[in-house]
Amino acid sequence: MKKILKSYKSTLILLTCVIIGSVCGIIFKEDAAVVKPLGDLFLNLLLVIIVPLIFFTVTSSIAKMYQPKRLSKILISTIVVFLVSSVIAVLVSFVATSITDLVKDSDTDAIREVFSDTGAEEEDLNLLERTVSVLSTDQFVNLLSTDNLIALIVISILFGIAVNKSGEKGKKVAEILDSFSEVMYKLIGLIMYYAPIGLGCYFAALIGTLGGVIAVGFLKTFIMYLIVSILFMFVIYTLYAYISAGTKGIKVFWKNIIPAGLTALGTCSSAASVPVNIECAKKIGIPDDIADTTVSLGTSFHKDGSAIGSVFKIMFLVSLFGTSLNTVGSVFEVLGIALLATLLVTAVPIGGGTISEMLIISMMGYSTLALPILTIIATIIDAPATLLNVVGDTSCAMLVTRSVEGKNWLEKA
Repeated sequence: MKKILKSYKSTLILLTCVIIGSVCGIIFKEDAAVVKPLGDLFLNLLLVIIVPLIFFTVTSSIAKMYQPKRLSKILISTIVVFLVSSVIAVLVSFVATSITDLVKDSDTDAIREVFSDTGAEEEDLNLLERTVSVLSTDQFVNLLSTDNLIALIVISILFGIAVNKSGEKGKKVAEILDSFSEVMYKLIGLIMYYAPIGLGCYFAALIGTLGGVIAVGFLKTFIMYLIVSILFMFVIYTLYAYISAGTKGIKVFWKNIIPAGLTALGTCSSAASVPVNIECAKKIGIPDDIADTTVSLGTSFHKDGSAIGSVFKIMFLVSLFGTSLNTVGSVFEVLGIALLATLLVTAVPIGGGTISEMLIISMMGYSTLALPILTIIATIIDAPATLLNVVGDTSCAMLVTRSVEGKNWLEKA
């Protein structure tokens, strides 16, 4: 119990301060705006570190990559399984959020006035021109702006590949990038110490202006996410286990997955759950090389809980700002952004989704003032999201084993 309370301490403190701030906003109404600068300070701190955070984390992860010689088939199967399962997660959550208005339509006008800083209108560009403008920029200095996050990610990937291909001469650069990456994570940790005060003040001013509209929206979002998570956990993952090894696969999956699930809930960290999750996968009967590779890669590249969470964040903003999603193109845009944003969620508790959330805001064309809103959503869904991230990796490892080892892999094990 002490370990669980220790792991959730930051989340509990953050939520308590947000609740206190919300209550103050309801009580003092417009007068609560006096503390808004303290909330803006937290927002500014997050925005300042976005660019270096993206560059160092993306480049360092790619620079350290290596290609295992004997695992090409495992890697191909893993990529396919990760992609298919992530698409399923996104589609399920999109359907769930589409049938529920997380924020009432009658409240969107007042909310738009608060978040009126949506930036300059985009030029009328064709599809190819728009794609190029998103993926690149004509000046290096433009990469230092949060308005060009996709272009920054592209350059970061290319730089990481260049370091990787430099071999021995690039190792020192990779080590430096890895050190900077670790420092950026520590910096996020330091900033998150101020999060309870910053977000508490932010929501005191916000709810003082808007009333309880957003608070109700957060409650609805959490309840909906919890329902979707439970259904996804027991229906989809059971189906994956059945596809991989029939009824026996279901039995061994649920018999051995509990320690990994409890570790995920207890730590709220996919990274911290990796050792236990690998052990659970091996107890199921998954070969060592597949368990080690799939679970480890899944921590960075496969997160069903985060994929579902990305859709919830997007649809919350869509509902909040009254954005229309009537066309097929706009629907696919939401799904694509959710998948891309999920890749940028880091495997650490509290603050690991900052890059992802900025990407959502940037690509959906919303104001950066909405970042604290997504931070709160990420906080309230953190535990069930981590649970799905961890358990999903094990279920995918079973599917990869089915692909690599054949139909009777469990009997062989």
